[in-house]
Amino acid sequence: MTEAEEVQLQELAHRVRQHVVRMATDGGCFIGASLSCVDLLAYLYSRWLDVGPDRLKDPSRDYLLLSKGHDVPALYGLFVELGFLERSRLARHLKTDDHIYWHPNRNIPGVEFHSGSLGHLLSVGLGIALDIKLRADKGRVVVILGDGELNEGSVWEAVLVAGAKQLDNLVAVVDRNGFQANLATEQLLPLEPLTDKFTAFGWETVRLDGHDFQALERGFAEIPRRVGKPTAVVADTVRGQGLPSLAGRADRWFCNFSPAEVDMLLQELEGTRRAVLESDVIVAR
Repeated sequence: MTEAEEVQLQELAHRVRQHVVRMATDGGCFIGASLSCVDLLAYLYSRWLDVGPDRLKDPSRDYLLLSKGHDVPALYGLFVELGFLERSRLARHLKTDDHIYWHPNRNIPGVEFHSGSLGHLLSVGLGIALDIKLRADKGRVVVILGDGELNEGSVWEAVLVAGAKQLDNLVAVVDRNGFQANLATEQLLPLEPLTDKFTAFGWETVRLDGHDFQALERGFAEIPRRVGKPTAVVADTVRGQGLPSLAGRADRWFCNFSPAEVDMLLQELEGTRRAVLESDVIVAR
């Protein structure tokens, strides 16, 4: 990846973050985790996945499934920037006359499968990957998982089956931002050593910085890391990445900001001021 290409990715991710912030009002969104996976999604769609707005019906395309469906504002924003989705539709977020809401809906071009309830889409992804193998096709399947989502037993059933079926065209990317709702994952149900667990289930693993495009380029260049083995990418990320007033905060997972707060956050993205946030926080437990 050249320096110019890296700058283009950074600029793309910045624009996506702007879209996410604008969706965090008038009903709000899961802004913290959406911001943590922006760079992952921007990299995958721009540099690794063989898919685009003109290939959504092509059975030989690559697939991305957003299992942590509450992060869909990041996907919406990216789809606008890449031409999957009309920009004007983002203004209808949470409106009853559109399908732009808190979780992915297949009526949105580019969304491969509904998600919302956690723990389901790795199973769907392995089914797609197995179908591709049976057809002797070349497509790859990426499933984005939340780290808190790994508490679901269905995830580990899918990990076990994918290893047994030798699905080296399947990649699980864990957005390891360290939080589940408003609690640190290691306080609620410790996950580490995470890479060791995937390895024990027959997967190849790599751990990297999920906000470093050069690290992502190096990591994904080696996939599949071994013939006959699926790959788990544990991407260390920061909840609220890009906004110092939100970054790494347990309480700012779901936010419904006032228009004035949104304006301040957009300025904070540009580095011109620090937002003063007065809106309520939500505590799940």
